[in-house]
Amino acid sequence: MAFASMDTGDDDEPLAEINMVPLIDVMLVLLIIFMVTAPLLTHAVKLDLPQASSTTNQSKPDSVHLAITADRQVLWNGQPVDAAALSDQMTTAGRLQPVPELHIHAERNTPYERVAQVMSEASQKGLTRIGFVTDPSASGR
Repeated sequence: MAFASMDTGDDDEPLAEINMVPLIDVMLVLLIIFMVTAPLLTHAVKLDLPQASSTTNQSKPDSVHLAITADRQVLWNGQPVDAAALSDQMTTAGRLQPVPELHIHAERNTPYERVAQVMSEASQKGLTRIGFVTDPSASGR
């Protein structure tokens, strides 16, 4: 803040300091204006709008359970099938919309070659979503 000095010198010299009092007055006036107008800006009109439910009806694809035994026998949803019937079942399932998931459950002693053959045939027939079903209790043996 600028204070007047007591020395008697030239009074014609301009003051080089900013007078802060008018700036503080303007700031206080703006503060009061904002405090008065702020509650008016939060005023809301309550409307009772109708509630609509628009959930999409997505059907989950069925899953096909394919079991392969240690002696290379294949079970389609619990029913034993031969190679020709397996190919027909996979072709039919691959054409469904949405395409079902193929859950493969192979016994512990099943040769990997047979599992790979079934997976290859399934992907060729359009069954691209393939998962493995495991038994965690048998893993420690």
